[in-house]
Amino acid sequence: MTDLFTDDYAASADAADPLQRFRAQFHMPRFGDVEQAYFVGNSLGLQPRGARAQVEDVLDKWAMEAVEGHFRGNSQWMTYHSLLSTQLAEVVGALPDEVIAMNSLTANLHFLMVGFYRPSAERPAILMEAGAFPSDRYALESQVRFHGFDPATDLIEVQPGADGLFGMDAIAAAIDQHGHRLALVLWPGVQYRTGEAFDLAEITRLGHAAGAVVGFDLAHAVGNLPLQLHDSNADFAVWCHYKYLNSGPGAVAGAFVHARHATTDRPRFAGWWGHDQATRFQMGPDFQPTPGADGWQLSNPPILGLAPLRASLDLFTEAGMPALRAKSEILTGYLETLIRSQLDDVLDIVTPADRARRGAQLSLRVRGGREQGRALFEDLAANGVLGDWREPDVIRISPAPLYNSHADVLRFVRAVARWRDA
Repeated sequence: MTDLFTDDYAASADAADPLQRFRAQFHMPRFGDVEQAYFVGNSLGLQPRGARAQVEDVLDKWAMEAVEGHFRGNSQWMTYHSLLSTQLAEVVGALPDEVIAMNSLTANLHFLMVGFYRPSAERPAILMEAGAFPSDRYALESQVRFHGFDPATDLIEVQPGADGLFGMDAIAAAIDQHGHRLALVLWPGVQYRTGEAFDLAEITRLGHAAGAVVGFDLAHAVGNLPLQLHDSNADFAVWCHYKYLNSGPGAVAGAFVHARHATTDRPRFAGWWGHDQATRFQMGPDFQPTPGADGWQLSNPPILGLAPLRASLDLFTEAGMPALRAKSEILTGYLETLIRSQLDDVLDIVTPADRARRGAQLSLRVRGGREQGRALFEDLAANGVLGDWREPDVIRISPAPLYNSHADVLRFVRAVARWRDA
């Protein structure tokens, strides 16, 4: 056990890592003369070195071709969003025509709920997790109100257990209890505060058996876990690309619509870019949606915003989600082992110990309460070790497998030990 707490072990483990070479494909933030130990890829992923070239390619095309850039070359803007479809589908386990990069996460959630949240007097309710990321709760509550129902009774929040976690038993019990009233189950792929991961296929099965539509917010799951969205049978999903997909602050988000809804009479907010591509420029008055997720688009996509995502997806394609997941489990396992062996008197791990129930994140509480936790968090940042803080008392440490290392993990553990011993 002691040997794991050495530079030699970390160096040898990193040397044997087949994905270690990808670290050089990112701009690592600096802390003085050294690189920062960056564990915030679950909040904002680092910039791929290829992102600048992709953006400059768009700028050059705009400079040299102006409006003709919409129609010329392999990266023409008219079909630019489709350049991402195959790679994005591979990341989320979907068919290419089931995914689309568009809008922002919460905007996508609202737009898809237009079609997939169809409440009635008998089935007005939405089931979600208590303590969800605020934007999800705001969106769901506003949708319930918009349809004339009361969030006090029709927004059902499943409470976690005493350990702060949910587990499938609690989710199944809630669906069983409220199923007769549910119009929609909206659940995260990974709970943002605790890092708890969920079985999307089982939640979908339970929700459908109760007669509800099932959708997912995958903000903390996309690029983190090997998802199988098509096979999960989920009706829809939304996510952002600025976390594990490393596409920049406020990056264009993503959405999934299952193939069985490729052609649907569900209502939607329609826009020109969702119209059938073959007849879009005939400028007709009647909306004819493109089959699949493309038909949920409203306006032409922001090409400059999509460009960095192309650079990131190239790296995901090269690395492969199975290899990334394997390294993620190794890094979080190493972090967990060191915490339990070296810092058990300082830190409690909130995230499930079962690796199948967590992603690339350990959520930690400092023994001694919020004040001590905040003091540790600020000390770490002041010494070049950056995690993030989530109220009321959680420090999240996320070793992203594309660019984090065993040496980074060891640096974090040593920094906490130094703070404890000071």
